[in-house]
Amino acid sequence: MASVKMPQLGESITEGTIAKWLKKPGDQVKKYEALVEVITDKVNAEVPAPLAGILREIKVKEGATVTVGTEIAVIEESAGATAAAPKAASSEPPAAEISGPSANGGSQEGRARLSPAVRALIEQHGISDADLGRISGSGGGGRISKKDVEEYVAGRGQGEASEGAVKAPTRVAPSAAGQPVPLSPMRRAIATNMTKSKQTIPHAWTVAEVDMSKVVRFRQQVRAGFKEREGIDLTYVPIIIKGVVEGLKAVPILNASWSDAGVVQHRDINIGIAVSIDDGLIVPVIRGADRMSISGLAKATDDLARRARAGKLTLDDVQGATFTVNNPGTFGTILSYSIIAPPQAGILAMDAIVKRPVVVDGDAIAVRSMMNLCLSFDHRVLDGVSAARFLQGVRHWLEGFSEQIPLH
Repeated sequence: MASVKMPQLGESITEGTIAKWLKKPGDQVKKYEALVEVITDKVNAEVPAPLAGILREIKVKEGATVTVGTEIAVIEESAGATAAAPKAASSEPPAAEISGPSANGGSQEGRARLSPAVRALIEQHGISDADLGRISGSGGGGRISKKDVEEYVAGRGQGEASEGAVKAPTRVAPSAAGQPVPLSPMRRAIATNMTKSKQTIPHAWTVAEVDMSKVVRFRQQVRAGFKEREGIDLTYVPIIIKGVVEGLKAVPILNASWSDAGVVQHRDINIGIAVSIDDGLIVPVIRGADRMSISGLAKATDDLARRARAGKLTLDDVQGATFTVNNPGTFGTILSYSIIAPPQAGILAMDAIVKRPVVVDGDAIAVRSMMNLCLSFDHRVLDGVSAARFLQGVRHWLEGFSEQIPLH
């Protein structure tokens, strides 16, 4: 018998949540075949079987969170086992299986791999497997999203209301006020990590107001040609990341991590970018951002965001960030304070670019495209003067932006 243990899915990760078992006790498994889906606050990952054999026992149920190194299953090794083995009796529920044709032509595999948040919503509304087969998945590969389930439930409710004219009235008990919404494994992991961050890191923050008028004009001039040439939109994010990289080069103490042995300054600049998904927030990493042009950063950002929302990120995609950039401004926010992702020393939030009157050239008033940048930093690693120097460096780089700065 061989023990399968909870792996460490990334640096600083100490625990994981069992999202879904992909095999049942008694099933034959091949070496490196996907065995179980595990969720942390950073990634959903399929953990492969360490060897070929028969899955004899599942030690940790779906939804449970355990520390790294905990035994989660037992495999009986079988050299060259090829015939289907008899299935052992088990109290473990079988992995969710969805039958029936895909309503939108998506792959059956994509529809079957529901996120924990979607599964919780399905259970909450008592949606059967048969009914689930009628839901058209709008996600990547035909995956069903929370929005798809909510629209189905709303439509079902309307249908039931119309049928009520010919059915006997049914007494409906009033809903209990304040009923808690079940936490998805990812939301629980995020809550745990953010609580740890606030409890262990002395957060400090500072804000700079940035005139983005030159950046806005530059983007307007090159946006159409960039889209035609590269096939993706040129957003403000890669331009701001470029400014962040220049700021980190000038103030390298912020490109660092805290440890009990001392502050670890990183040579490479790996930028984490916060991406919103159905279950919460995930932070894939642009490695070697200091060696990329604005065009390269745009391509990397677009690729990581697309794969994050499609559930296609790998473990390598979410490890090794030395600094994080968050973009709440896409939702219209004007001042945001972000929580640091340990063990990094800082995170920068960029807010919405808003046109408003400002004083320029002494006493003149002009309309400018303004944006707030908020830096949260670990006060153990650096002091306010270094944080302010970094933020002002980013501001000066963005306000001094010109067409002479290479796009490629």
